[in-house]
Amino acid sequence: MELTLEAVALFALKLVHEVDGGSPVLRDDLVMDGYDREVFGLLVRQGDLAGVLGKVDECVGQALEAVGGADTVLGRELQKLSANVQQATTLEELQLPLDALKAYLKAIQ
Repeated sequence: MELTLEAVALFALKLVHEVDGGSPVLRDDLVMDGYDREVFGLLVRQGDLAGVLGKVDECVGQALEAVGGADTVLGRELQKLSANVQQATTLEELQLPLDALKAYLKAIQ
């Protein structure tokens, strides 16, 4: 799960920070500070669902701004997928909506 969480953060932050002709955002970039596999791994091992959801929400919030907000087609779908993630009540329930969010962010970035 840590890898999926890191990928969601990476794809979301790519939307925010990558520009045409610029260098790509990588896992070890400073913008990924606080959103890397180790941070998510610690939260998962501690069973801190609220912490995981908070980190995901931070990244998705930034991505939502980057796609023009909740009133755009991309923004509405991003918001819907994010809401599905936020509805998880256990870490196990998080996997499927997280996979869907990751796939969407990867497709639009």
